[in-house]
Amino acid sequence: MSVTVRVPAKVNVQLAVGAARPDGFHDLANVFLAVGLYDEVTVTPAEELRVTCEGPDADQVPLDRTNLAARAAVALAGRRGIEPAVHIHIAKDIPVAGGMAGGSADGAGALLACDTLWGTGASRAELLAICAELGSDVPFSLVGGAALGTGRGERLTVLETGGTFHWVFAMAARGLSTPAVFREFDRLAEGRRIPEPVARPELLDALAKGDTEALAAFLGNDLQPAALSLFPELADTLEAGRGAGALATLVSGSGPTTAFLTRDAAAAEKVAEALRASGTCRTVRTAAGPAAGATVL
Repeated sequence: MSVTVRVPAKVNVQLAVGAARPDGFHDLANVFLAVGLYDEVTVTPAEELRVTCEGPDADQVPLDRTNLAARAAVALAGRRGIEPAVHIHIAKDIPVAGGMAGGSADGAGALLACDTLWGTGASRAELLAICAELGSDVPFSLVGGAALGTGRGERLTVLETGGTFHWVFAMAARGLSTPAVFREFDRLAEGRRIPEPVARPELLDALAKGDTEALAAFLGNDLQPAALSLFPELADTLEAGRGAGALATLVSGSGPTTAFLTRDAAAAEKVAEALRASGTCRTVRTAAGPAAGATVL
């Protein structure tokens, strides 16, 4: 017997970042939107825990116990006093190291798959608590849809969405380290007061109404200047998408993936074609959101 879970990528439609805390983390107001790019995580009983992976850039995915999918299996098994004796197979379609929470998605997917396979009967609250232990983005990968993440992003409030939002995502030629981007944020912010991070009411209202043009007006990412400082070429990609008619552009999360909000699916294809021709990025994908969270297939 095996269990397969499909789990979505995310884009941060707003990422407000507070000052560094004593523990090194930053308080966030992180407005997540799940989008229709998916990984599939399959768990099968095995003699011992092992991880395999296929798909674009699968060679960059760690296959040891540092993988969030493996850590999820170990965490759930530990709570139940059982051995995490499963083969976890990840079929990747979410860009690797792209700021779209692919690793977090795999963690959430493996957790739900192991819970189903083992029949642990874990409550939603327990699963979310394990997700929060695994990483800031993991709880949202379980929940999907749209949500506001506070704390370091792990405390979720589900948000209403009144329509479908069409996106283009451009993957960069190299990666960006999330810790390095936060360090650069701290460096750039040195000597100035950083306000408490809050979600913009206008942005939440635009999500609730399904108003793409209003959402475009209020997209924001406080990490974008740091990402551009470390990877200046991303500005060329953003400009290419803007020139092709995207309503709004931003770096997704800590990058290096850039995201382009478009009026509809046809406009998304037009922007995607222009980005592919621009020579400023490695690959381009289109997707719409909101998408459902981790789902047993």
